[in-house]
Amino acid sequence: MSSWDEAPDIICHLENVQGLVDVLTAARWKRHQYALLEFSEHGVVLIVEESGCLQAKVYLKRELFIRYDYNAHSRRRFGVSLGLFVDCLNAFSLPAHSNLIQIQYPGPQMQLLLKSVDSPDASICAEISTRIPETIAWDYNFEPAGANPLTFTVKSAALKEAIEDLEWPGSSIQIILEPDPPSVRLRGEGHGDLQIDFMYYANSDLLLAFQCDQRTSFKYKYKFLRATISNMPSSVLKENRGSKLSIGRGGMLKVQHLVSIAKPSASHAYGGDSVGYQQPGRIAHIEFYVKPEESDD
Repeated sequence: MSSWDEAPDIICHLENVQGLVDVLTAARWKRHQYALLEFSEHGVVLIVEESGCLQAKVYLKRELFIRYDYNAHSRRRFGVSLGLFVDCLNAFSLPAHSNLIQIQYPGPQMQLLLKSVDSPDASICAEISTRIPETIAWDYNFEPAGANPLTFTVKSAALKEAIEDLEWPGSSIQIILEPDPPSVRLRGEGHGDLQIDFMYYANSDLLLAFQCDQRTSFKYKYKFLRATISNMPSSVLKENRGSKLSIGRGGMLKVQHLVSIAKPSASHAYGGDSVGYQQPGRIAHIEFYVKPEESDD
């Protein structure tokens, strides 16, 4: 009982556990994956990296939680197994159990503690071991490529389908932006050559927004580009309006998704908050950063 009785640095309540599972699943591209969790007075950031070429960041603003008590004097940062974290959260999102969860840190052995808090019959508890980060997540320092941004927004389901269609083992994907006519071309190269075009005016239901004033072309490893969209749950893809892709200085690619964690039904009575409608605070932000392949020139 002492794990729960001691005053923690962080204690928060989240209503829609399945929404959190969906968000974290979208940022998980390997079975065994290590994630960095950072708590602050503004909310929670989860960071996942691979090979110094791919990074995912999940932003959970404090407004997303129906309770968020932060008592630490500085940011609390620690590592967890992302797979174990998602598996534990899944235990709380079963239809037969409460969907209101308490997240607390630290426990007596510096664990991350999870607990259901509104079940009248039984309480589910989980303790997840944490560790001190071996390395500090590096800042990708995304900067615009020029005075005008190079960016486009495409329907998430269409982006996922296009990337999957371009799969070649060990291949690269070339992203080409053309200002005239305004279009986006995804080209896969392997044992053959395959490309998919999104024309801004002809496919406005798929290519939702486009901004480019100069021809731009960069190549990215297929496995890294695929990781930015392939694990997005189908339920999220159906609701997602679009994914925004931006190309920065040096070809750095930023892929942004917005995922709702709002619960469609009436909220618990915590401070009179209601999530029967889509509140900005109930949106989780996911950002992927992908470094381009080195040019052969």
